[in-house]
Amino acid sequence: MNHIVEAIGNTPLVKLNNVTDGIKGTILAKVEYFNPGNSVKDRMALKMIEDAEKAGLLKPGGTIIEGTSGNTGMGLALAAIAKGYKCIFTMSDKQSKEKQDILRAVGAEVIVCPTNVAPDDPRSYYSVARKLNQEIPNSIYPNQYDNPSNSAAHYETTGPELWQQTEGKITHYAAGVGTGGTICGTAKYLKEQNPNIVTVGLDTYGSVFKKYKETGIFDENEIYPYKTEGIGEDILPKNVNFDLIDLFIKVSDKDAALMTRRLAKEEGLFVGWSCGSAVYGALEYAKEHLKEDDTMVIVLPDHGTRYLGKIYNDDWMREQGWL
Repeated sequence: MNHIVEAIGNTPLVKLNNVTDGIKGTILAKVEYFNPGNSVKDRMALKMIEDAEKAGLLKPGGTIIEGTSGNTGMGLALAAIAKGYKCIFTMSDKQSKEKQDILRAVGAEVIVCPTNVAPDDPRSYYSVARKLNQEIPNSIYPNQYDNPSNSAAHYETTGPELWQQTEGKITHYAAGVGTGGTICGTAKYLKEQNPNIVTVGLDTYGSVFKKYKETGIFDENEIYPYKTEGIGEDILPKNVNFDLIDLFIKVSDKDAALMTRRLAKEEGLFVGWSCGSAVYGALEYAKEHLKEDDTMVIVLPDHGTRYLGKIYNDDWMREQGWL
């Protein structure tokens, strides 16, 4: 390969064997930490940059400015190294220290912003990124939440991979919902192949998605602080196409953290926190609805190294009252 970004995609599907007790059907995990930046976000980060170049929005020597919970930043940083751009990332202060350190290690500038402010507050990581984009010449703000290249990357790569890897046998597809790109881009492709495929969106308590899907109401009372990183939102990103997501299941921080640890211990999958959310919620659905000949695929977005100071740290887990 000519550069590390050429290694993105074609990640393996791995059967879950031990956390699936009592569940009918086949449960497969799409293990996205095999991407070079150790997450699913490498796919859309590269696509957003390449589409910005084609549109003439990003010129040589330019600066990429993005609000990220960490993984999109890593993907953008790898693309930036390959193509000669600078990166500035804004993050909320709830994200793990490891994520900040990893981004700095690959040459990015990281600005940490408060979590518990409204999205339109000038201190929020969304607002700070937008302001920097206005101030810095030859810069772009890809805005993964509303950028159609995010969903398009998964329509072009993740969806076809799942269809081929399961030989068209996939009946259920489950993924956490944050920006919406992974779940909706993939679901669009899969439903074009077989409209009966059920898409299960995993949400978290403190996020607006589930209630909005069920009632059409954006309820600010649903918004409150939560600890899980990378899923749930206090906004409605344009990449979340609710027509493509058949239902939402909410998963608590604790259930997600404990399932993440089980995946490491019982399946050898050393994955990130929202992977536990995805598996816990998907299996709750599977217990009730999956039949013997069904095949469910769950996306595992990232790697456990991002969470060594949190869910893989016994002291931190005890402080939360979870161990």
